Amino acid sequence: MNAKKILCLTGLTLAIGCSASAFAQMDVPEAVRVPDGHKVAMETVGVGQITYECQAKTDMPGQMAWVFMGPKAALNDRSGKQVGKYYGPPATWEAMDGSKVTGTQVAIAPAGDGNIPHQLVKANPAEGKGAMTGVTYIQRVATKGGVAPAKTCAAANEGERQIVDYQADYLFWANK
Repeated sequence: MNAKKILCLTGLTLAIGCSASAFAQMDVPEAVRVPDGHKVAMETVGVGQITYECQAKTDMPGQMAWVFMGPKAALNDRSGKQVGKYYGPPATWEAMDGSKVTGTQVAIAPAGDGNIPHQLVKANPAEGKGAMTGVTYIQRVATKGGVAPAKTCAAANEGERQIVDYQADYLFWANK
């Protein structure tokens, strides 16, 4: 392959890589955008399930609702290779190298009917050294599914658990 073709392919690869970060910020609601001064350190696709349990509402006696109990998902790179896992509570993103982060939700924004919301999480300092070291924010975008079950939650099925499939892109951000 000649030098001109290599240079063009390299430019195309850089353009695609740069546009992924720009896409992540431009196509999500402002509430879940990462503050300036950060760059994408790792992109993953989370594929898994969210567990809900039918429980009495604590603030509304006699009312029942599906309550989020926690996620369990594989974090895959764009080629489909597993690079980590996501589980909780507490919400924990763990790389295959053992490094992991937890965090505090900063904001959510609607992601369309039937989809869990977009989310922005401020990461706590990483445990262990590896892929999660230096992560400052986790952004959940491109969500599919994951909402509470449509099945009725009533006193008759209190304590019942339902598992719902979902998928989302998790973008891990670090300081520039």
